[in-house]
Amino acid sequence: MSWDVKVDEHTCIGSGMCAALMPEVFTLDGAVAHPVTPSVEPDETVLDAADSCPAMAITVTDGGREIGPRP
Repeated sequence: MSWDVKVDEHTCIGSGMCAALMPEVFTLDGAVAHPVTPSVEPDETVLDAADSCPAMAITVTDGGREIGPRP
């Protein structure tokens, strides 16, 4: 099972918090972040990265159900 990770490039402000927290999952490309791959192994830190995004630009889904960012 894997999670899908997306970064909304129109919402991302390029703070780099996600890339600092999980460089194996997120990378900064110019002024915005991108997932390294669209699918990742389940990891609580991926959800932490989505939660900590100041622009709320990261979405994590599991089987089509949104699980991050958490409320």
